[in-house]
Amino acid sequence: MNKILLVDDDKELTSLLKELLELEGFNIVVAHDGEQALSLLDNSIDLLLLDIMMPKKNGIDTLKELRQNYQTPVIMLTARGSELDRVLGLELGADDYLPKPFNDRELVARIRAMLRRSTWSEQQHTAVETNSPTLDVDALQLNPGRQEASFDGVSLELTGTEFTLLYLLAQHIGQVVSREQLSQDVLGKRLTPFDRAIDMHISNLRRKLPERLDGQPWFKTLRGRGYLMVTT
Repeated sequence: MNKILLVDDDKELTSLLKELLELEGFNIVVAHDGEQALSLLDNSIDLLLLDIMMPKKNGIDTLKELRQNYQTPVIMLTARGSELDRVLGLELGADDYLPKPFNDRELVARIRAMLRRSTWSEQQHTAVETNSPTLDVDALQLNPGRQEASFDGVSLELTGTEFTLLYLLAQHIGQVVSREQLSQDVLGKRLTPFDRAIDMHISNLRRKLPERLDGQPWFKTLRGRGYLMVTT
């Protein structure tokens, strides 16, 4: 049973969501502010649902602090139309966001998609290394078995979503991968108009990846088509 930490100061909403998600088979732990959430967070938590507007410590500050020690998947719950909060959350390492008010089925689908990706990563981590071949691009090495990325032997601090996105593009190096495919394969959701999650994760990768030894950019953006990883 997957354990989810639900963080929101709206007690009526958290009560309803807790009941809904428990009926879906999840183990739900509730916190009503960021400080309480951080005190409850440990390695037994499989995913966080994190509201932004909260007392004591808001969702943005909570995310910033938790990312110092945990790579647990995080879905931010944001006010509809709050573009700045979404961008900040994704820049700080949130995996995805869901605007309020949201459809219950959509929430459950997003959670399951994120947990499937995490479960795949854990299974790969325990696999025999020969069953998890690495990919090399320039001085970048990607090990899906350990879900680790390194450049010239130095480990890179990537979130699970960033690693998955980078690995998928490396698997199709020199080929255009559509934003629709990236959204479906990395985030487990259909791309919707004005959804910038994949674009922000690409931006984070550009910021985190060192300059290539061959002088090439890591990615090219093909407007209206998608992204490609540049070949050496």
